[in-house]
Amino acid sequence: MSGRGVWLRARTRLRRFPALLAGCGEQAAAYGRCVAAAAAGTTELRRDACLEEFRALQDCFARAAKATPK
Repeated sequence: MSGRGVWLRARTRLRRFPALLAGCGEQAAAYGRCVAAAAAGTTELRRDACLEEFRALQDCFARAAKATPK
C-alpha cells in the first residue's frame, strides 16, 4: 500500500491555504495583536488568552474553505 496518494492530497490542500487565509486578514491581524499583547512582558502565554480572536479566525477560515471549489 502506497502513501503517495495521501501526500498528494495533503499537498493539494496545503497549497490552498495561503489563498484561503488571505480572505481572513482582519481576523488574522486581530489574533496576532492579541497574542502580541498577551506575550508582552511575559515569558509564556496563558492558555485561552486569545480564544475569542482565534475562534473568529478559525470560523473565517472554515467559511472560506467551504466557499472555494476543491
